[in-house]
Formats: sequence, structure tokens, C-alpha cells
Amino acid sequence: MGLSGKRAMVVGAGPNGLTAACVLARAGVAVEVLEASDRVGGGARTEELTLPGFRHDVGSSVYPMGVASPVFRSMPLAEFGLRWIEPEIPVAHPLDDGTAVALRHDVRQMAGELGAEDGAAWVRLFGPLADAWPELIEDLLGPVVHVPHHPVLLARFGSRAVLPAVALARMLFRGERARALFAGLAGHSVRPLGSPVSGAFGLVLGIGAHAVHTGHGGWPVAEGGGGAITRALVGYLESLGGVVRTGVQVTRMSDLRGADAVVCDVSPRALVGIAGDAMQAGNRRLLERYAYGPGSFKVDWALSEPIPWQAEACRMAATVHVGGTLKEIAASERGPEQGCVEDRPFVLVTQPGVCDRSRAPDGKAVAWGYCHVPNGWQGDALDRIERQIERFAPGFRECVLARRIWSTTAMESWNANLVGGDLSGGAMTPLQMLIRPTPRLYETSVPGWFLGSSSTPPGGGVHGMCGFHAAEAALRWLVAGGS
Repeated sequence: MGLSGKRAMVVGAGPNGLTAACVLARAGVAVEVLEASDRVGGGARTEELTLPGFRHDVGSSVYPMGVASPVFRSMPLAEFGLRWIEPEIPVAHPLDDGTAVALRHDVRQMAGELGAEDGAAWVRLFGPLADAWPELIEDLLGPVVHVPHHPVLLARFGSRAVLPAVALARMLFRGERARALFAGLAGHSVRPLGSPVSGAFGLVLGIGAHAVHTGHGGWPVAEGGGGAITRALVGYLESLGGVVRTGVQVTRMSDLRGADAVVCDVSPRALVGIAGDAMQAGNRRLLERYAYGPGSFKVDWALSEPIPWQAEACRMAATVHVGGTLKEIAASERGPEQGCVEDRPFVLVTQPGVCDRSRAPDGKAVAWGYCHVPNGWQGDALDRIERQIERFAPGFRECVLARRIWSTTAMESWNANLVGGDLSGGAMTPLQMLIRPTPRLYETSVPGWFLGSSSTPPGGGVHGMCGFHAAEAALRWLVAGGS
């Protein structure tokens, strides 16, 4: 490729920055990663946040897109210690009657969870798409507007995906169990469930759970914690000759002197701060106006025992969607857009110890839960979150040995990319899904500079694809002679 002697610098050592560095390094580019924190990993770190011996995932914990990621699958990460562990049940959704709906790996088992009529509808919707998941994922983990690899398949998915989650759930399912399960999946969109395209998130996450048989699906955890993903990426990068430097704050262009290409795993706001007047005025204005989405209020718990869920399925699932009915979840997800938090918020809970016993001392457990709140919200949702869990797991609070509470301010202080506590890298509106963060996507108006954070397609999640696409754009620039 004629890249011998070329030098690239990557700003930010989160999953996207490290992925970009690996892609550049394996193409023969000399790569240096600069990380402001004294620790690498961004949203993929594992630390003892509460008590000794309790290992908590600081950011992400369950990785539907990580195991499916084409770029992760192209790297020998297993050689550097990464091992995926799949829980017996990917997701459980408790209900007030003391039961729970389980999202089963085998789509054919959903009739037993949802009843004959809704089970058949679920199989018709998810079965063919799950079988085609390895092909479909190629089109989903990139820019929305592109020449599709599998146009017929993508059209089949897109005809449903453009709909609001509430409308899609009511159109397809008659019973509350199926509607609630789909609403919980769609709640990952961080959008009101009555908004267009919110149904796409429910589809993608449901397909991924059922596609475990393809070898590209599931909702796994990383053995030992999300930090194992980071360690594997760093190990692979260093094997390629790349270098990671921590404690290096990049604040101006001169900090990156000598690089032939620069990839930034930072927010649009931070990119403007670094590039300054070197950016074209129009590009800079668009980045400054980029909209950030709802924030999150998160709690990590050290527990004397696993969460005492009433429903057995919840005790077997690494992810539990705590929100009740479709109507309740829809109300909760409208709140942040209206500047409020519902008394009964939709709470996303992870308990990785159900399949990875390395996270806590024998007999004890770790878990975390979070709900969506207005961006930059300064309130306290701890009581609301714990009351929601107690609703379906009486006695939960009696199991709590210690807590670590993360407000939106604490989230942004820990990771500057989480602007106002936004875990998605920017509002997931239809417009910002099309042009994210500007029509240039990964390119900027600074020659040789590229953006590869979750503020670019396909958005948030530990999958490395934002960094991959930015690195590919940088390689095209370098091959073309930097013009």
C-alpha cells in the first residue's frame, strides 16, 4: 500500500481509538495512541469500584455488538486473552405477576414465552433475520446511507426498522408479554419509543440474541470484565508495533505535530477545541451544533448475594430489563426529552456473575443498573432505581453491601466523551443517524484529520466500527498521498 514511513496519531484509547490504531498498524503505519487518562479503555474498563474483590464494569458490561463486530472478528483478540461467555438466557423482562419473559437463544422457544399467537409472530419476524445475521450486520454497522451489500435483506429489515417501537409492538403482537419484551429491547435506543426508527434498536438486539447459532450473535460478557476487551486490543496493537501513551492531554493541534494522519476518538465538542481555527467555519459550526442525547444515572452495587428476583429467568440472565409494561417503558423514555424522570423509570440491569464467577468473592455478586435522564441532569435517581428493582426482587436492598453512584456529571468527569452523561455519543435522531456528526461523517475539514468516536456511524456500543471506518478513511487518504 506504500505506507512505509507513514505515521499516524490516535487521540483517545477507548475501544474505537484502539481499533482505529490496530487497523492502521496492521496496514504498516507507525501508530501512537495518546490517552488523557492514566488508564486506557474508555467505556470498556473493569475496576474495584466498591469493595476489594468486587470487579465492576465501569462502562459497558454485555456485548451484543462486540461479538458480532466484523472488525473485532478480523483480529486475533483471543490470542491476547479475550474470551466471550454467553449466559443461558440473554435477556429477562420481569412482570408484576411474578413471572418474567425470557428472550431465548432459540427463536422457536419463544412460543413458550409469549403464547402460540405472539410466539408465531415473533418467529416470523426474527427467525429469517437471525439466520441472515452475518450478512445483515455488514450493512448495519456502518453509515446509514451506503451501497448495501445485501439490498433485499436490508430492505426487509428496513421496512420494519423505520417504524416507532410502540407502533411496531402493537402492530405485531397482541399480548402484553411480547410487547413488553420488545419495548425493553427498543429502550436501548435512548429515544422516545413513539419516535421513528426507535423500533430498529429492538429489532437489532432481538436478532442478535437469536443469532447465537451463526457464531456471530448472542449477548455475551467478556470473561473477567469489559477491561479484557481493552487489554486484548492493546496487546494486539503492541504486537504490531503500536504504542499507547497515557496521561497525555491533547488540547491543540501542535500536540500532534509530525503525524501524517490523525484519528480522534473524541466528542465533536472536543474535536473543535483541539482543531480550533484550522477547521473550515461551516464544518466547525455543524460540530458545535451537534445535539447530545439523554444522559444516564448509574449505580454499581456490591452484593452479599445475587439479586433475589422473584422470577427464575431473571436469576439466569446477564441482562434484566426492569420497566414493566410497554406503556410504562414508553412513558419512562419520553421523560428525558421532556426534562423529567418518571417515578418508575426503565432500568437496565446487568449481573455478569450469572455466567462469570470471577467478578466477586464466592457467594457474593456485582451488578449495575442505570436509567435515562435529561442530558446534564443534576437530580438523584438512586431511590427510584432501587425501588424498581425491589418491585421485582423483594429484599434487594438488604443485599447491598456498597454502592458507587454515577450522576451525569460524574459520568462526564470519568469519560469526557459522555457529554452530559450521554452514553450514545449524540442524540439518536433520524437526522443524526444519517449525518453523524456532519455530512462528512468520518472526515473533517482539517486535511488528514478524521473522527472515529461513537459520534460517527454506527454510533454507541463497544464494537470498534466507528474507529474502523475512520481508520479506513485515513488509509485512503495516506494511499492517495495525503490529498
